[in-house]
Amino acid sequence: MESLTSGLRWRQSTLKPIQITENYSFNIAENSGYEGEPLSPDSRMFHEPNLNVYNIAILGIKYPINPAILYEKLPHALLKHPHFCSLQVVDDKNEGEMKWVPTNVNLDNHIIIPTIPQNLNSPDTFLEDYVFNLSKTSINASKPLWDLHLLNLKTSGAEAIALFRIHQSLGDGTSLISWLLACSRQISNPDAVPTIPTNKGSNSGWLSSNNLSVPGPWWQRWYMAVGLVFWLVLNTLVDVGNFMLTALYLKDTETPIKVPVGDEFNPRRLVYRTVSLDDMKLIKNAMNLTINDVALGITQAGLSQYLNRKYGNLKKDEGATEKKNNLPKKNIRLRSLLLINLTPSSGIQALADMMEKNTEAKWGNSLGYILLPFTIGIRDDPLDYIREAKVTIDRKKRSLEAIYTFSIAKFVYKFFGIKVASSLSHKIMSRTTLSFSNLVGPLEEIGFYGHHMEFIASGSYGQPHGLMINFQSYVNKMTIVLSVEENTIPDPHKLLDDFEGSLKLIKEAVYARGLLVKENTFT
Repeated sequence: MESLTSGLRWRQSTLKPIQITENYSFNIAENSGYEGEPLSPDSRMFHEPNLNVYNIAILGIKYPINPAILYEKLPHALLKHPHFCSLQVVDDKNEGEMKWVPTNVNLDNHIIIPTIPQNLNSPDTFLEDYVFNLSKTSINASKPLWDLHLLNLKTSGAEAIALFRIHQSLGDGTSLISWLLACSRQISNPDAVPTIPTNKGSNSGWLSSNNLSVPGPWWQRWYMAVGLVFWLVLNTLVDVGNFMLTALYLKDTETPIKVPVGDEFNPRRLVYRTVSLDDMKLIKNAMNLTINDVALGITQAGLSQYLNRKYGNLKKDEGATEKKNNLPKKNIRLRSLLLINLTPSSGIQALADMMEKNTEAKWGNSLGYILLPFTIGIRDDPLDYIREAKVTIDRKKRSLEAIYTFSIAKFVYKFFGIKVASSLSHKIMSRTTLSFSNLVGPLEEIGFYGHHMEFIASGSYGQPHGLMINFQSYVNKMTIVLSVEENTIPDPHKLLDDFEGSLKLIKEAVYARGLLVKENTFT
């Protein structure tokens, strides 16, 4: 890949960073005990050419960005986080391994302020092209692997955009969002960190289980416990078996959204659409679900509509229309790979304390794999997509798949080396169709060092999938983010239309089935 300084070429004009004469540099060389700490196996794996993944967070800002404030405030956060102030270098004494080495950090090398052309026809397209061109580049390894792009660009969703990019070896998407939120404060209470829903709330995590407490006499509780253990063992054996078969030969169906071999490392176009989180909560409450269930159901419905249209275009000579079922009669095997970070979360407050009070907080990559099947089909009842999603997620909650697949990957790395381990991960990814995630955001409006956020859109590029789908919540909004290989999916906004339309159909079906009574409104 081209370096960042040479690789950004735009359709309208070349964008050059503003030159800042002051030397905004600092170092963490005095942080005793950190020099030479080895990278974790998962972090090391993301330095292999076939898994060079970057995470991106697009922050919509309500008012124009003041770069001087970020130059002043960022050192107080970065100075306390060794990953953002260290190089990742090959250990000469241990060939092939890598270690963290603290270094001087000059913010001029990390904060990029492009010149925005005047009289843009479409600022939203300009931003989309900016991120697309960014995905053609990598960050030079001579500095810590992160950068921050500040665009005072008025789009349809915000007055300005801050774009944060970090290499996957520093941390996964959840880690990036957690760090950003730890740097933020509530607008209504500038001394308070953001509030994040817990597992007991609407956005329970993938690995959280349902409430399994059973009332009744001891023998009834014992009987239920034995049953749960039985299904836990059985589901884990089946899931680990599927993982091994996928590593050996089992591939997803070749559909119009599966990237062809050879195109998996093309640049990615990142698009997003904000929908109502309240509408998703309405469906959740009416059907006694979680937000994860609703997000997966919407995704299955949207992908089914999109694929039905794509297959219909291939069958136009046979009189196919969008209203017909054009999907293949044979069941479509379509799976998402979920990378689950098994490192215990320190929480937003712990990360904030680490930066403000120089305390310790857990951070890192310990990734387990979950293969999540998607049910593709045309349903007469839109609520069936949600019901099918709930069955899938409830079953995955009763499995130790992530823990055992992490152990398998660790075993391969230890006994066969990084090349074989990265090849295994690449095979698993390339034999599935997409990446899917649902990241939880704050319950209240927040500011990133005084910059009031309108939305958060997070995605990634570099993974061998032609499609990545991420749901990112923020207050009462849910932003659906797609990262696509545009030769495979040339019309990602159409796919967003299908997601948004599916949410509307499912909400209408909730009222139509009498699960909720629509309130009358008067003006």
